[in-house]
Amino acid sequence: MEKEIKKVLVLGSGALKIGQAGEFDYSGSQALKALKEEGISSVLVNPNIATIQTSEGIADKVYFLPVTTYFVEEIIKKERPDGILLAFGGQTALNCGAELYTQGILDKYGVKVLGTSVEAIMYTEDRDLFVKKLDEINMKTPVSQAVESMEDAIAAARKIGYPVMLKASMGGGGKGMRLIHSAEEVEEAYTTAKSESLSSFGDDTVYLEKFVEEPHHIEFQILGDKHGNVIHLCERECSVQRRNQKIVEETPSVFVTPELRKDMGEKAVAAAKAVNYIGAGTIEFLVDKHRNYYFLEMNTRLQVEHPITEEVIGVDLVKEQIKVADGQVLQLKQENIQQRGH
Repeated sequence: MEKEIKKVLVLGSGALKIGQAGEFDYSGSQALKALKEEGISSVLVNPNIATIQTSEGIADKVYFLPVTTYFVEEIIKKERPDGILLAFGGQTALNCGAELYTQGILDKYGVKVLGTSVEAIMYTEDRDLFVKKLDEINMKTPVSQAVESMEDAIAAARKIGYPVMLKASMGGGGKGMRLIHSAEEVEEAYTTAKSESLSSFGDDTVYLEKFVEEPHHIEFQILGDKHGNVIHLCERECSVQRRNQKIVEETPSVFVTPELRKDMGEKAVAAAKAVNYIGAGTIEFLVDKHRNYYFLEMNTRLQVEHPITEEVIGVDLVKEQIKVADGQVLQLKQENIQQRGH
């Protein structure tokens, strides 16, 4: 890492809930180990005593405190870290980092955000702003609209055209996603989705989106540096077998042809460059039965798919994430990425 970066604050994900994945525990632990290998002092804030990353010897110092703006500012005030990592604690860490940035706390104490800038993170969190960026690179997106009232939800569904998908957030794995066929179903689903959005994401926005018939959910893992170098690592398909309702994940996807893989990969790279994305993340697409694809969302953090990606391509993504977060030039080349079936 750069010489001036001597101490780094890592935001954990906080307490895990039933049904929540544990990928942030994994990625956070690996990040702390990578910092240690680089000779960088690490400070972790995570109230969860049951995670690996809070175990003795993983971080140099651990604060068992909530990952909120108030407590993190107090830790910054005491520890005076040179940098902060936001990508290893899921949505909790991203939200907290955005608040620290917008409230001027990071500037006040001279803390450098390592990796993707908060501006870029906020860009991808704002659906309308991000869609405008995607329009610049001719990326197709399903027709969608954000609403904050029942009346607007019914009007939006009518405008988009039934059936529509109603969900609590564009992110979060489509939390509270429901297929809606009528205004009556909008009324039934809206209040619940609004409550889910508020409890999970801190706002009461609900999204409606045009339903894509017989979709394939394809995720592309990407990695980029601040010098404009971006590559796609591999793609993964998550589907549900209709006969037994089992969730099946395939890497690489059998449905995606070599031509489609190349085209989607190039669009994923272009989308990352459009927002100056730095680090490892995912770009998700919906692909219909005719292999027309639509951009769904971008996640500016490590996720549960990344350990699988590491196995598939044989690369330690957390170590690469730490390197590019500090401003180093991405050494991996697209032509050197080889996918193995998983």
